[in-house]
Amino acid sequence: MKVAQSRQKSYADKRRKPLEISEGEHIVLKVTPTTGVGRAIKAKKLNTKFIRSYQILKRIGSVAYQIALPPFLSKLHDVFHVSQLRKYIHDLSQVLELEAVQIKENLTFEKQPVSVVDKKVTQLRGKSINLVKVIWDEVTNEATWELEDRMKDQYPYLFLSK
Repeated sequence: MKVAQSRQKSYADKRRKPLEISEGEHIVLKVTPTTGVGRAIKAKKLNTKFIRSYQILKRIGSVAYQIALPPFLSKLHDVFHVSQLRKYIHDLSQVLELEAVQIKENLTFEKQPVSVVDKKVTQLRGKSINLVKVIWDEVTNEATWELEDRMKDQYPYLFLSK
């Protein structure tokens, strides 16, 4: 058993290199349920494995680092094991331009509709319900069926041309 363990250790040691990060450098944080980050941002199957870059504040011990967390992750402990971190390599081709979003005090935002593309009447227990298909985002073509009366009240500019 000892021989097998030492062979396995030497095999792992040859292929593993220690991650050395200095203060002020940027890292990406691994999203797993064990770090708590997965629970804090509702990790799902198709989410990314690593989330945005964070700055190293200081090294604590030989394998732990304190990082600067944003306010929405304030409930997490700010010290992470080196296995949960990866060095951040700045690549301009992966930078996404975000549109300016007006966030309310209760941390919600209202998305404005772009256009009305379709109209239908649904029969429900003898009632007719007028629905319109509203496009909310031109890039992703995100659309939903909404009540026509409600949309006319909230967004009358969508119905001016019709």
